[in-house]
Amino acid sequence: MIDLKGLDVVSGASLTPINVMTNSTPNKALVVDTHARYHMPNYAPGQLFVRGEGSYLWDSEGKKYLDFVSGIAVTALGHCHPAMVAALKEQSEKLFHVSNLYYNEHAPFLAETLSKMTMGGKVLFCNSGAEANEGLIKLARKWGSESGRHEIITMKNSFHGRTLATLTATGQDKIQKGFAPLPEGFVYADYNNLDSVKACKTDKTVAVMLELVQAEGGVLPADQDFVHGLADWCKENNLLLLLDEIQTGVGRTGRCFAYKHYDIEPDAISLAKGLGGGFPIGAVVTGEKLQDVFGPGSHGTTFGGQPLACAMARTVLKVFKDEQLCLHASEMGALLESELAPLVEKYDFIVALRGQGLLQGLVIDRPAKALEELLAERGLLTVCTAGNVIRMLPPLNVTRDQVREAVEIINDACAAWKI
Repeated sequence: MIDLKGLDVVSGASLTPINVMTNSTPNKALVVDTHARYHMPNYAPGQLFVRGEGSYLWDSEGKKYLDFVSGIAVTALGHCHPAMVAALKEQSEKLFHVSNLYYNEHAPFLAETLSKMTMGGKVLFCNSGAEANEGLIKLARKWGSESGRHEIITMKNSFHGRTLATLTATGQDKIQKGFAPLPEGFVYADYNNLDSVKACKTDKTVAVMLELVQAEGGVLPADQDFVHGLADWCKENNLLLLLDEIQTGVGRTGRCFAYKHYDIEPDAISLAKGLGGGFPIGAVVTGEKLQDVFGPGSHGTTFGGQPLACAMARTVLKVFKDEQLCLHASEMGALLESELAPLVEKYDFIVALRGQGLLQGLVIDRPAKALEELLAERGLLTVCTAGNVIRMLPPLNVTRDQVREAVEIINDACAAWKI
């Protein structure tokens, strides 16, 4: 135990002891009470998890859960993958951080890998999905500044982050409520409706920004015809096509990146979540058109591209390649769909199943939070989104048996819930 009791951080204050013993059990009541006293109330946590291994988590009471949330598409390799643990240990004993005033041994080669996996341009590293999307927005505005263009068309029902710019880019009133005045420069089109997008264009329009699966919006995939038509229209009108791959990137949909399903090439994409496998990192990846738009001093971030984060992301991508997780995610996604499909017919309250790869959503005809809670009681973690969708995001290396275990729990819970 590391005893920090009595260590004054502010006059008269002391820190609660931190227990780092792996076989100890944290006091949940103390954690919950301290959270309520000192955390801003913008989250509503549930369980207290203390250990993870692969696709499973254990809470402070020893209960085991099959994790089909993956930290909201973050723990792409599951919990405590041996390669990630080894990489973290090795790099943490060498160097944490030096800033972008200096080179480090990992960032250039991570950038090279991402460039070669995508559009062949250059990479900007940051710390989160919202920050990556801020990078996309700034990149578009910088590129369009000489022609006097700055407006970005985004989609209704989208989700791009919680900063002022990214929540404004998000086409949901509930996300924006209470934060006016919002930054100007965003207009909203109907998803999967090319005519609606075209109607939003003005002489100030510089780009279109969208998700190819609206994950937070209810697991809604983009139509092939819509995406192809949009890509062609952007080229014809000298508009940038910017793709938010925060949740869909790095194999989540069964391809390396979701845009690969559509045989198009965007001008830039944003990445985060699964890229670090649980370690915070984000990235903007460009094609050649935008690769040199940010000159010295035009954009930056203190922690972006630090050696520890980049070492972890390089490890994720190495495991991704070595274990052929893109193919595996495609196969497991197909299995999950096939196993869930009969439930749509079996239960009247299940309206539809939709998604891509290992990003799947069960749409029900009523608020889904109660079903999410029932699934958790039975040992399966999912996340309710858009009010009536049970979203499933298992690790990319989830096994066949674990997929079937999850579906069995869902079936049992639905049967009980129906009664």
